[in-house]
Amino acid sequence: MRPKDRRHRAREAALQILYHWEIGGNDIDRAADTLFSQQWADADPPAEDLRAFAAGLAHHTVERLDAIDPLIAATAERWRPERMAVLDRLILRMAISELLRDPETPAAVVINEALTFSSEESVRFINGMLDAIRKKLINDEGH
Repeated sequence: MRPKDRRHRAREAALQILYHWEIGGNDIDRAADTLFSQQWADADPPAEDLRAFAAGLAHHTVERLDAIDPLIAATAERWRPERMAVLDRLILRMAISELLRDPETPAAVVINEALTFSSEESVRFINGMLDAIRKKLINDEGH
């Protein structure tokens, strides 16, 4: 698997972890363990770097919700994060987390990856939200 494909697969796993956490009400560590030990679709267990990236991104997302959700709420007119479709909310949260966590990954890559997980109906909404939040983050940093 190419590095780009590995990173995509890790983001997909992180989103699955977040979904288990959100829907199941489980601890984020338990959600990650459940995914990797019981629900991993591939025949081979995930590589350690994939598992570490996915679990780290999911953890960071949950840990930073106090910063992430206000960004979403301030950007989405008349929509609080809890009123959004679960998957859209989780995609936004995860992408914003990665924008905050990993300045080495270009924002365009993070946004494009997020769009691959969204439904056809949500692509424009998620793209617009993430682009606006990207600009806010740049302005807040003073660049």
